[in-house]
Amino acid sequence: MPAPTTSRDCRRHLRAARPLVAALAATALVATALVASALVASALVATSAVAQSPTSTAPEPRARARALGVAPGVFQPGPHNAITDVPGVRVGHGTVREGDSLRTGVTAIVPHGGDLYRSRVPAAIHVGNGFGKLLGITQVRELGELETPVALTCTLCIWQVGDALAQHMLALPGNGNVRSINPVVGETNDGGLNTIRTRPGIGEALRAALAAADTGPVAEGSVGAGTGTSMFGWKGGIGTSSRRLPAAAGGHTVGVLVQGNYGGVLQVMGAPVGQALGRFAFQRLVAPSSGGPGDAQAERGDGSIMIVVATDAPMTARNLERVAARAMLGLGRTGSSASNGSGDYVIAFSTAESVRLRAGDAPQSVVELSNDATSAVFQAVVEATEEAIYNALFMATMEQVRGSTVDAIDLAKVREVLARYRVDGR
Repeated sequence: MPAPTTSRDCRRHLRAARPLVAALAATALVATALVASALVASALVATSAVAQSPTSTAPEPRARARALGVAPGVFQPGPHNAITDVPGVRVGHGTVREGDSLRTGVTAIVPHGGDLYRSRVPAAIHVGNGFGKLLGITQVRELGELETPVALTCTLCIWQVGDALAQHMLALPGNGNVRSINPVVGETNDGGLNTIRTRPGIGEALRAALAAADTGPVAEGSVGAGTGTSMFGWKGGIGTSSRRLPAAAGGHTVGVLVQGNYGGVLQVMGAPVGQALGRFAFQRLVAPSSGGPGDAQAERGDGSIMIVVATDAPMTARNLERVAARAMLGLGRTGSSASNGSGDYVIAFSTAESVRLRAGDAPQSVVELSNDATSAVFQAVVEATEEAIYNALFMATMEQVRGSTVDAIDLAKVREVLARYRVDGR
């Protein structure tokens, strides 16, 4: 195009150039969009592959702790390595999963198959750190008994779940004249992955969990009350484990189920897995260039855990409170410091017939374990709690919500760290 010589020529040439300028601008916009899209895609891949090996084509299938050579303690597990190894105990899950924002649910633990309101089990509650909500706690502490199943759910769901559990109990045959019921419902806050204020269908999830409750293997990871939970900056969930005592120690079974949603500095059988994989509480304080484990809550190690302990050892509420306290030792072994913002609760109960508490005012007698015979049970609950927590973490699966990803811990990399520290079952 020749150089313009007058203002009229300038205007004429500018009008002629407009289509070319527009085309160039459109091309630039397309290129910019492509670059931005590539950057976003790259960021998403990086987020979902934080703990992935760069040479791997697919993540390792989820596995329980023992498949990785992680077998805490000296006692052996029961046949299912689950809380359901305690005779009569049943577990069921109800999961709420909708669209890209609802990730929650209910897990129900039923102590026995009879009429729990009239054949109550002795129970106790230990509070490690009380930043949480546990429905029904005062009556259990006062009377030392459970008259309903234990339900676990999300923080803002406990009232709906408690109401649904009360309705379930009141509708049971023979309860037509019951005028008081004490549903026990624990919670952790799954608001990072779940639109927690919405709460649709949570009552139905409780009913589904009770209907599905069964003995045998227990589903773990991102299911039921563990659907939206996180642990140590990775996806968390439900985990369970058991221990069977030798005959010389009574032959009793101890089972533990956890709803894991907490943080800290992850250790697995003493191996510093969290530090080795670059995610641990207070990381920004001690290694500011490494980025840290996630949001401010994870940085402080905040979060919560519900721990349910069942045993067929004949124990009353007094010694069950001692049992519940020992579960905190198993929690500590995994790297929790029970931070200021954590709700760490343990509910323990005994299913033994000799300590059942019958409704009514008739005199009752119990036959219980002596104090001197409790130490093996204490050891078993520490071991089973530790392993249940590992199972919750290792069985959890990656979750995508609202355009972000919370990845599951990379088991291949966990294996590498365990082998480095000789925690590999060999």
